[in-house]
Amino acid sequence: MQSKGSNSMVSNMIFRTRISSLLISMFATFASFYVAGRLWQDAENRVYLIKELDRITGLGQSAISVDDTLKIIACREQQKKLSALEMDLAAARQEGFTSKRSSDTDGAVSKRRPLVVIGVLTGFGRKNNRDAIRKAWMGSGATLKKMENEKGIVSRFVIGRSANRGDSLDRSIDDENRQTNDFIILDQLETPGELPKKAKRFFAFAADRWDAEFYAKVNDDIYMNIDALGATLTSHLDKPRVYIGCMKSGEVFSEPSHKWYEPDWWKFGDKKSYFRHASGEMYVISGALAKFVSINRSLLRTYAHDDVSAGSWFLGLDVKHVDEGKFCCTSWSTGAICSGV
Repeated sequence: MQSKGSNSMVSNMIFRTRISSLLISMFATFASFYVAGRLWQDAENRVYLIKELDRITGLGQSAISVDDTLKIIACREQQKKLSALEMDLAAARQEGFTSKRSSDTDGAVSKRRPLVVIGVLTGFGRKNNRDAIRKAWMGSGATLKKMENEKGIVSRFVIGRSANRGDSLDRSIDDENRQTNDFIILDQLETPGELPKKAKRFFAFAADRWDAEFYAKVNDDIYMNIDALGATLTSHLDKPRVYIGCMKSGEVFSEPSHKWYEPDWWKFGDKKSYFRHASGEMYVISGALAKFVSINRSLLRTYAHDDVSAGSWFLGLDVKHVDEGKFCCTSWSTGAICSGV
């Protein structure tokens, strides 16, 4: 009897233990649901409060989302790749620079490439000089256009802007240009001290606008033999990087009171003479070098004179320097290309 009673008691204890475990499990489950529900509700409340705070304070989208951050990172990576490609392109251009003539789908030349673009650097109060040049060799209107179409020679006067933008000096140039349509008006100050930068801007502008074989800088007191110029330049078409002019090595003046004072006089070797460079009355560079100037315009420094500055740009390059006596404009001789007034 005692054995049977003992077994009954053990069975009751096991049954109670299972019920207790089941109740505990159910309680834990309900508690988990309750806690999760409260957390979810709290999260919704926080989002709502943040939105309301942004709305009230006017911050709106004040914080950058994760998606926006990833987009910014991706854009920066693309910018790095683009910068690398631009550097590669600049290096490739420095290797050859030359661009081919534009062709249509059949491979035929669709537009004649100019032989040379001439920039006649002029200034305010020089209209008489410009009129004399138009009459002597440059022409105007239909004559100017004919020279471009038949001889491949583009010529423009190059000038900057007055220190007082829009004043009578600027208006006089604008009025003259409306009548003649033969100016390149640069967005820079027109003063004698800015002449080196003006020459650099002309080469950069012309190279961007015209795909020519050569580019020439000329002063507005120089008369030219256009036919002789064309014949001479044609003989140099086989040189991809050429710098043509009346080569010289002028004296470096270190006295500030001197007319031709050079602030950087101490940089030039013996401090007495410049390196070899073409005289500033007239010089010509090939299309390859003009494109080099255009690409590196922000890096190329200028000195006191435009001819020295131009010569310095090509010292470290694989450039053919041609000392052409026909470009010496001091006198008009047989076969000469230019002459000073």
